[in-house]
Amino acid sequence: MPRIIDVVQFLDETGTEIVHREPPFGPGDFRTGSQVIVRESQVAVFFREGKALDVLGPGRHTLTTANIPILAGLVGLATNGQTPFPAEVMFVNLRQFLDQKWGTPEPIVFRDPDLGMARLRSFGTYAFQVREPSLLVNTIVGQQGILTTGELQDYLRGMIVQRLTDLLGEQGKSLLDLPGLYNELSAGTRVQLAGDFAALGLSLTALYINAITPTEETAKAIDERSSMGAIGDMNSYMQFKAARALSDAANNPGNGEVGTGVGLGAGIGMGATMAGLLGQAFQPNQPAAPAQPAPAPMPAAPAAAAPAGAPGGTISREQIQQAIDNLDLRFSMGEISETAYNRLMQKWQDRLKEMGGA
Repeated sequence: MPRIIDVVQFLDETGTEIVHREPPFGPGDFRTGSQVIVRESQVAVFFREGKALDVLGPGRHTLTTANIPILAGLVGLATNGQTPFPAEVMFVNLRQFLDQKWGTPEPIVFRDPDLGMARLRSFGTYAFQVREPSLLVNTIVGQQGILTTGELQDYLRGMIVQRLTDLLGEQGKSLLDLPGLYNELSAGTRVQLAGDFAALGLSLTALYINAITPTEETAKAIDERSSMGAIGDMNSYMQFKAARALSDAANNPGNGEVGTGVGLGAGIGMGATMAGLLGQAFQPNQPAAPAQPAPAPMPAAPAAAAPAGAPGGTISREQIQQAIDNLDLRFSMGEISETAYNRLMQKWQDRLKEMGGA
C-alpha cells in the first residue's frame, strides 16, 4: 500500500534550489487532514494530475475542503472525506538569488569606429527573484523534480549576452570609451531583459557589468596603434631616426674623421628626403609623390680650402647647423661619447667660422 503523506515541508540547505518537488519522484498519496508547512520566502504550488490547483503562502496549511475549497471535488466522501488522493507540492523559493555569474562564452564581434573590427569578452553578476511561482513551474520546471540556479544559469546567461551584444552594437562608441559607459550599459541591458525574465515568472533585480575586455589579438592591435600615436609628427620621428644612424656612424672607429664628416652631410640629406616622403604618405587624400633619389655625398673640399682636420665636403651653413643639433641630441641621450662629441663639435664650429659665422 502506498505511503500516505501526513506532513509535507522543504528546507533548502544548499541555497541554490529555486523549485523543489515533494515527493521528489512523482505524486504521493495525500488525504484530507495532511499538513503542508511553508516557510518564509517560500510558496507551495499544489498540483494534481499535472494541474496547479492552489498556491499556499508561508505558514502551516491543513488540507481540508474547508480551507482549500478547490479540493472538494477531488476527495471522495465515501469514508468521511478521508480517501487518499495522488498529488504533489512544488515548493518555490521567493528569496533573491544574489551574485549569479554571467559571461560571454565566445568573443563578441564589435565594430569599432577607430580600430575597425574588435573582439570583446565581458562578464559580470546579476540577481533575480521569482515573481509568479505558477508561471515558473508551468513554463520552466515542467516534469523536472528540482530546478537549481546552476540548471537555469546557462539559459539566463544566453539572454543577457544577447541583449548586451545588441546594445553594444547600437552605441557607436569606441572600445576605449566603453569603461565610462558600464552604468549605462548595465541599466539598458536590464531594461531590455525585463520582459524576457517576466515571461518566465522571474524578475531581474540587478545586473552589473564588471568588465568588457578585448581578446589577445585585439589587445595587440590596440598596442600597435598606441605606439604609432606616441610617435607624433612623422617628420620629426624620421629626423630622429636619421640622427641616430649618423651617431652610430660617428662612433664607428673604422671611419676616418673626414669620412665621418662626409657621412654626416650625406645622412642629413637622406633623412630629410625620407621624412618628406613619409610625411606625404601619411597626409589624407594626397597622391603619393614619386620617390626622389637621395642626394649624393658632396665631394670633399680640397685640403687647402679647409683647415686641417676639419670635416670635408662643400655643405651649406644650414646643413652644418643641423649636424650640430643632431650631435647635441645624441649626446644628451647618452648615445655618443663625450670625446667624439667634443671632437666633431669643434670641427663643425671651425667650419662655421671659416664660412664667416664666428
